Amino acid sequence: METRQIIVIGGGAAGLMAAGQAAQLGARVTLLEKMDSPGRKLFISGKGRCNITNVAPINEFIEHFGRNGRFLRQAFHRYFSEDLLAFFHEHSVPTITERGGRVFPASGLSSDVVNALVNWATYEGVKIWTQSPVEEILLEDGRVIGVKTEHTQLDADAVIIATGGASYPGTGSTGDGYQFAQRVGHSIIPIRPALVPLVTARSLAKELQGLSLRNVAVTVWTNGKKSDSAFGEMLFTHFGVSGPIILTLSRDIVDSLRSGKKVALSIDLKPALDEVKLDARLLRDLKEFSNKQFKTILKELLPNSLIPVCTKLTGIPEGKVGHQISADERKRLRSWLKNFRLEISAHRKFNQAIVTAGGVDTREIDPKTMQSRLVEGLYFAGEVLDVDADTGGYNLQAAFSTGWLAGRSAANQNKNQR
Repeated sequence: METRQIIVIGGGAAGLMAAGQAAQLGARVTLLEKMDSPGRKLFISGKGRCNITNVAPINEFIEHFGRNGRFLRQAFHRYFSEDLLAFFHEHSVPTITERGGRVFPASGLSSDVVNALVNWATYEGVKIWTQSPVEEILLEDGRVIGVKTEHTQLDADAVIIATGGASYPGTGSTGDGYQFAQRVGHSIIPIRPALVPLVTARSLAKELQGLSLRNVAVTVWTNGKKSDSAFGEMLFTHFGVSGPIILTLSRDIVDSLRSGKKVALSIDLKPALDEVKLDARLLRDLKEFSNKQFKTILKELLPNSLIPVCTKLTGIPEGKVGHQISADERKRLRSWLKNFRLEISAHRKFNQAIVTAGGVDTREIDPKTMQSRLVEGLYFAGEVLDVDADTGGYNLQAAFSTGWLAGRSAANQNKNQR
């Protein structure tokens, strides 16, 4: 039986996994990476720690992908988090599970993940060509026959596109895969940044730059209606807001902004207290510190950098002493603590987005094999597909799972078609 020739385009999580799996099944595999080394985006993922996966069960896992999550069910049932963790443990990368089920290498180094994948793929016989950008996928009679690079043409029985999305373009993810797919007839769902920081309309964020708020509840208001909410940690930057819950909420906010809708965030700074309990707390503090200035009393309630913002937005003079604060002023303070509003004017660009939303239309991909329904021998894996999830290790698991399935399916293509 003739050895199958497979070309994998892209040396990220999906590409390395696909290449290694195909080689393990006996295929002759060449991985083409346009950067000077593979795994560039993996190196910076999770702030350099690499959030490999999440230990949530499959049904809960899929929910984090929204409307297209069901497309991944086949891939996850074939290769899921426990399989991935077994793989890394086998290749000397022990892991730890942290808050929210997030899994990281125990060393805290994303380089351990990249090195394990590269060493394994090389051991399995994968030829990794760096600085080798692909120019064109070659077809004949509706099937793949190879690829063309700047310097050569390579024959192939199957090609796997694992080029990533358009986020963090400095790592090599510049949207090449969308162009390849489109040129051979695939539809592309419009791409946009996802898990991306947001820009606020006024200068408030700049005044609060560097402030991190933990255990706050954030509600999204779109065209005056409540549309989403999240609880956890957020961060103020010089341009607006970021942090885990902001990135998660940004997925739908980006779409709302792009369609011209007005978006505002309401931050509940005291979510553990309802209006009645918070009012009782304020009464107690004002009585206990009746002779102290308002700005001093606020130190019991807020981080220092929020105090001048509070006095400005509530209109309560910072030098006013506790016993002078009226019931109306107390009401304004209570309302502000439960509803600190920020208008969102824009989102940051792809160079600050963790992942890309949109991509190759999954309706044109067979979820059982990751093969194109339009072009024989063409497979897709990872972020190039129109699937994206919240933060927490979900997106990387999708890359590994679809890469695993694409690699094994490409190596067994004739068997899959029987």
